[in-house]
Amino acid sequence: MANGTSNSVTETYTIGGELTVNRMGYGAMRITGEGIWGPPKDHDESIRVLKRTVELGINFIDTADSYGPHVSEELIAEALHPYPKDLVIATKGGLLRTGPNQWPVNGDPGHLREALEGSLKRLKQDQIQLYQLHRIDTNVPFEKIFKFLQQIQEEGLVKHIGLSEVTVDQIRQAQDYIKVVSVQNMYSVDNRKWENELKYCEQNDMAFIPWYPLGGGNVEAMNKLDRIAKKHNASVHQLALSWLLHHSPNILLIPGTSKVKHLEENYQAASISLDQEDLDELNALG
Repeated sequence: MANGTSNSVTETYTIGGELTVNRMGYGAMRITGEGIWGPPKDHDESIRVLKRTVELGINFIDTADSYGPHVSEELIAEALHPYPKDLVIATKGGLLRTGPNQWPVNGDPGHLREALEGSLKRLKQDQIQLYQLHRIDTNVPFEKIFKFLQQIQEEGLVKHIGLSEVTVDQIRQAQDYIKVVSVQNMYSVDNRKWENELKYCEQNDMAFIPWYPLGGGNVEAMNKLDRIAKKHNASVHQLALSWLLHHSPNILLIPGTSKVKHLEENYQAASISLDQEDLDELNALG
């Protein structure tokens, strides 16, 4: 990663004060079929991608029981088990799958228990190091959901707990029951809807894991990103990832891909060192 400049970024972050990971991680959603449904078109390439993550030094992989469903977790175990000691596999529960690109929410403790037990079995683990609630189900009482999360932590089935697509108020509510160590919300250089949540996480020692790291679609923003990317001999996507690493020290990246070539390109983004002029221009896009 970038070193020796005033804008260099820290290489690692320690989740929950215990799990030290490289900030450039990997999101294992796209190693499944089209619509995140069923097996991948190229099974062997998906296995190569997962093996290459570890070779590159990536030791944080984000997945979910709903990716496939089940396919992503099964491939991770097939490719990497027995796991390197420093590898942190974060998974999620709380969504159902009824077809390609369909994601109904289900936060009923009965479903969450079934999802967690399935994840443990597929990942061949006795404990999930970071278990994330994929969505808060507004049809289930808040207390019921979070007492369940409290319970599975007490049982030792999960080490740490994170949340996804939540507001600051919801994080605070959850903290009455559990210690929240991470938040996974949509966030990018051109889409900062969850800026308050990012800042709250930074101030309270929680990891912030942005998904969809380039997605606002703003033409003016894309033109500016393209110009700065060319200055660094990088792609727009690499620049967007680099900005996130520079933007806040608690951000963990989980760009996803089903190709080794793209995985390596994403990882190279960690080596881009942005100067203050770059940062000022990119910060102004928000």
